[in-house]
Amino acid sequence: MIYVALLRGINVGGNNKIGMKQLRQTFEQAGMQKVVTYINSGNIIFTDDQERTDAHAELSKILEQAISAEFGLQIKVLVRDMKEITAVMQALPSDWTNDDQAKSDVLFLWEEINDVDVLEKLPLKPGIGTLIYMPGALLYSVSREDASRSGMNKLVGSKVYSYMTVRNVNTTRKIYALMQAAAEE
Repeated sequence: MIYVALLRGINVGGNNKIGMKQLRQTFEQAGMQKVVTYINSGNIIFTDDQERTDAHAELSKILEQAISAEFGLQIKVLVRDMKEITAVMQALPSDWTNDDQAKSDVLFLWEEINDVDVLEKLPLKPGIGTLIYMPGALLYSVSREDASRSGMNKLVGSKVYSYMTVRNVNTTRKIYALMQAAAEE
């Protein structure tokens, strides 16, 4: 099965520094195959052929322990499979961009907040931007002009923020392309 591991909070502001080559090797030593990293923010595409009762939880635990042992860091790892990323891509409006005109993100959710009720816990101002809940993720887009007024900047300090990891739409689309490439091998 093809997966992506989304690491939360590595290589941000000079903290939790992890080199991608060493991270790839750590995943391989943990038993993952066809490991590919994408940019420094902790996106790792890999395959795992083992039969697992709860693959997502088991893989997250294995990878968190491997990262802790190798780097001495307590990094949360969110695992999504090809089916889940495909669902995100199908829900993601094709005209959403992350550029000088708009800021568009996918907020991947841990199980603790993976419910439509999470929308009520976000510090976003109504009517500014577009927010879509789907199982496992929130899709959010706002014009650059309105970004500072949206309330999204308050998300970082909120309680729910520790249960999500954010990727912009360009990164999310590239992750999907890499997963598709792995599927074709």
